[in-house]
Amino acid sequence: MQLRLWLLVSAQLAVLRGSSALLQTPASVTAQTNQTVMLSCEAKTSPTNSRIYWLRQCLAPSANSHYEFLAFWDLTKGTVYGKEVEQERLTVLRDSFRYTLGLQSVKPSDSGAYFCMTVGNPDLTFGKGTQLTVVDVLPTTPQPTKKTTRKKKVLRFPNLVTRKGPSCAPLIVGPLVAVVLVLLVSLGVAIHLHCLQRRARLRFLKQFYK
Repeated sequence: MQLRLWLLVSAQLAVLRGSSALLQTPASVTAQTNQTVMLSCEAKTSPTNSRIYWLRQCLAPSANSHYEFLAFWDLTKGTVYGKEVEQERLTVLRDSFRYTLGLQSVKPSDSGAYFCMTVGNPDLTFGKGTQLTVVDVLPTTPQPTKKTTRKKKVLRFPNLVTRKGPSCAPLIVGPLVAVVLVLLVSLGVAIHLHCLQRRARLRFLKQFYK
């Protein structure tokens, strides 16, 4: 009873300053009811005491929050459990400097912050804790909505197709030829008249000077 009370009081005083000497992973985990959860605590340096204690904080830090002693691992005794702990659902394993707390068939009442701790002389060393949340149904991650890319409108110009049919060249050349012929005829007539007038004038002058 005195050990449990001492642990609870010590945790209230020291838990706010987690040490890097004890590395707890993960920092937080969300599990579904009846799943198995594994919490890890790695001692970066060989602890002065071979015991690793596991505590659970059931409520958020406040005047009403309390710490529950779960178990500790001892080099000679192995795992030692707290009085009110369901031993069949909790295991403590050691692999070199790594200590693992296993929780089987978790339920919502198991939610809380879990801390590993070593006891020195006189210092207490705490990990930074792992926040466990147990829910009946795991939240689903919303799938990102795919953005619909608008297709670029392509402006298509109508094909210029040459119409098949008679060429318009003869329609233009014909009148031009006619105009040229008329001009040539008119020019010939004008020259002929000019020649006639000149001849008539010469005849008149010859008659006048006789």
